[in-house]
Amino acid sequence: MAKRDYYEVLEVSKNASAEDIKKAYRKKAIQYHPDKNPGDKAAEEKFKEAAEAYDVLSNDQKRQRYDRFGHAGFEGAAQGGGFSGGMSMEDIFAQFGDLFGGHFSSFTGRFDASSRGSDLRVKVKLNLKEIATGVEKKIKVRKYVSCSKCHGSGAENDKAIATCPTCKGSGYVVHVTTTFLGQMQSRSTCHTCQGSGKTITKKCPACNGEGVTQAEEIITLNIPAGVGEGMQFAMRGKGNAARRGGVAGDLLVLIEEEKHPELFRDENDLVYNLLLTVPQATLGDSVEVPTISGKVKVKIEPGTQPGKILRLRNQGLPSVNSYGTGDLLVNVSVYIPERLSSSEKEKMKAMAVSENFKPNQSAKERIFSKFKDLMT
Repeated sequence: MAKRDYYEVLEVSKNASAEDIKKAYRKKAIQYHPDKNPGDKAAEEKFKEAAEAYDVLSNDQKRQRYDRFGHAGFEGAAQGGGFSGGMSMEDIFAQFGDLFGGHFSSFTGRFDASSRGSDLRVKVKLNLKEIATGVEKKIKVRKYVSCSKCHGSGAENDKAIATCPTCKGSGYVVHVTTTFLGQMQSRSTCHTCQGSGKTITKKCPACNGEGVTQAEEIITLNIPAGVGEGMQFAMRGKGNAARRGGVAGDLLVLIEEEKHPELFRDENDLVYNLLLTVPQATLGDSVEVPTISGKVKVKIEPGTQPGKILRLRNQGLPSVNSYGTGDLLVNVSVYIPERLSSSEKEKMKAMAVSENFKPNQSAKERIFSKFKDLMT
């Protein structure tokens, strides 16, 4: 999908000043901030799009290059240090958070680093069948939740909430310092109210003014098909509640994959090691092999060689991005008996002199070719 014009994204003209661009970005960031639009993927993409546009247009050199070459001037992050499009939300906040003073809080137009609850991390074990089909899991999590008595305010009642005397309700304080360049202003989160703009005159007895209490919650996880060991996804707002009405943290779910007793995973393919007897490999047979959904019959052709791979199409695992399904690869091995009876030895000696039991040139070349492939 083609990128939109950066000036169009921020809704500014091409001769807009740096201050106009900053104001336009701030407006878009507040409008599409993920905390204000929980679970809205379209809003999240617009939030990132606005950050990408601001990254370029707020920098004089990047803006000149963009005005001259457009998006083509930033193809390849190594060429110009332009916005790569791969920044996380944390990266955006870290790079542009000084415009607001921290994280967005309570949709009041302020940003406050203390207003977000902490994230929780859980591990979920899945077997191959669950990975193949996707699964719904219910887990019990002990975490901080909003106090039911004060509804997260931390105050005994509405009358026990007052405007912060330090910041006068703004949530931040302004510091003025004198340098050789003149007076410089900076602002920081108010230490009295931690950015809320409010103080509590009488604490809620249930939570002692914190606005949160500990409780257990049953959370439903809808895990898509095709996930794998070490993958992690976030459930926004399912982490710890924030103190005094802030934004809840996220629940980070880490996938652990249970080992299958017979099948091995190779990305989206599954591998099964099939051990045949000498007569089976020589004469052919019909054998059962395991799949995720149950046993299936596989025909063994006469003269099947060790190392042959039998491919069962679409019997593997789906891609987590729905780009197809892997195969089941049956790796053939042949068991050579370690002990033989006297009569069995005599039969083997008789077969050993037969030309049919001696490898021909074609077989030798096939074996040597596989050996070369392994060495390279």
